[in-house]
Amino acid sequence: MYKGQKITVIMPCLNEEQAIELLLRQMPDYVDETIVVDNGSTDRTSEVARSLGALVIREDVRGYGRAYKTGFASATGDIIVTLDGDHSYPLDAISYLLEAFLHLNVDFLNASRLPQSDPKAMSFINKLGGVVLSLVMSMLYFRWVRDSQSGMWVFRRSILSGFKLTSDGMAFSEEIKIEALKSSRVRFAEISIQYTSRLGESKLNLWRDGFYNLWFLVKKRFT
Repeated sequence: MYKGQKITVIMPCLNEEQAIELLLRQMPDYVDETIVVDNGSTDRTSEVARSLGALVIREDVRGYGRAYKTGFASATGDIIVTLDGDHSYPLDAISYLLEAFLHLNVDFLNASRLPQSDPKAMSFINKLGGVVLSLVMSMLYFRWVRDSQSGMWVFRRSILSGFKLTSDGMAFSEEIKIEALKSSRVRFAEISIQYTSRLGESKLNLWRDGFYNLWFLVKKRFT
């Protein structure tokens, strides 16, 4: 519990055996529930996660969004915190984010990876793509969002019932923020965190995912 709120951390994973062990060993004591969604791993990700006390859910249909939706369905916390299972998002930022979340009295808090202080954490092309997508999203929805592609969010589980989440892929990251921005009952905020280099092999297909996410933004806005 964190100041009377039950906290659930959800991490989608695909062959993150090394990183998930580090993450779970460092998980703060105030986290009540840790859910690892194994999105079809062929290594020991599930075995390692279970041995360290996580609730492991297998989702064999591949997709970043699909994994998160599966995790959300099993979450029981009042507040959900998300992060990738590759150790790129800092666990020590969780308390900082929770404090900001409660102090700002918001329903959805996005953890922006920008400005980026670690030059090894994100390539120039990745950074440029993220900036372009964030600018497009901000113009389409008339609300400034610094990092539309961030995978670390803090939000009240209760708001999910009003969201229409259709993406099973990487576009899910921007879609959940769009749903938060569109809702008149959801208070949205954004603060920066320290983003670091991931452990293991990246699952991102830079050009394919980038252009698809751009197309999805336009499609979501006008359909």
